[in-house]
Amino acid sequence: MKVICVAGYKKTGKTTLVTRLVKALSEKGSVGTVKLMFHHRFNPADTDTGKHFDAGAQGVVAITENELVTIKRNPNLEEALNSLADMGMDFAVVEGAKSSRLPKIVLGGAGGDENISNVVARLPERADWDINELVNLVLKQDEWVTLGSLIMKVKSNPDIRFSGGIATFTGIVRQVTGDAHTTALEFEKYADVAESAMERICTEMKQREGIIDVVMYHRAGLIKAGGDIVYIVVMAGHRQELFVTLVDSLERLKEEVPIWKKEFTIDGDFWVHDKTQE
Repeated sequence: MKVICVAGYKKTGKTTLVTRLVKALSEKGSVGTVKLMFHHRFNPADTDTGKHFDAGAQGVVAITENELVTIKRNPNLEEALNSLADMGMDFAVVEGAKSSRLPKIVLGGAGGDENISNVVARLPERADWDINELVNLVLKQDEWVTLGSLIMKVKSNPDIRFSGGIATFTGIVRQVTGDAHTTALEFEKYADVAESAMERICTEMKQREGIIDVVMYHRAGLIKAGGDIVYIVVMAGHRQELFVTLVDSLERLKEEVPIWKKEFTIDGDFWVHDKTQE
């Protein structure tokens, strides 16, 4: 899923730009949006969903004739984007979130704010923007990947009719290893080389008898203890070849994909020079 953020001060045309982007991107795939509403409440206290929520429900799902709305406690932007990716969205447009690390199209005076990071375009407010140029900019952004989005991708394979099962692997940051306590891991990779290596592994694994599809993804950057590092999804006709291929795919990823790991512990930090991704 490609993600772009539209940021700016009030009355700069953020919503207008978002709606134009959504319309244009919808011609290329499915689009989801995120609207930051810190000074509003989506389910007022006098509504039934509001009463459920105020009574202590951790989550409330409202169903209308045309909508399904999920209301949860402890909201955050990452979880919102994860939910859109899990739905199988191809694009996500975020309105607001000036302080996030997301790639941003910044409108008007906010473009001069040094505290706004990862700016990919600066535009005048309420102007005749070149939407086609902005769509091409969105298409160049990195993918936002979740395990759910990879499963959705595999399930969209027309050969799923030959499948008897899907198996997944999720590697996470292990916090305790013997006497060592890890607080985070940082991964660096040669983006193009690493992606090409993973694509090659998936292509070769799909040549095996009974294997219908294989996809994998490895995150980069700083990941805190318990956070997801790597996903592998395998779809096969039968369980016998399914689990063997899942394990073999993981081992090949560890051995063949150029990714370096820095470990942060309570006793200090260091680079791990072998290519271990667990």
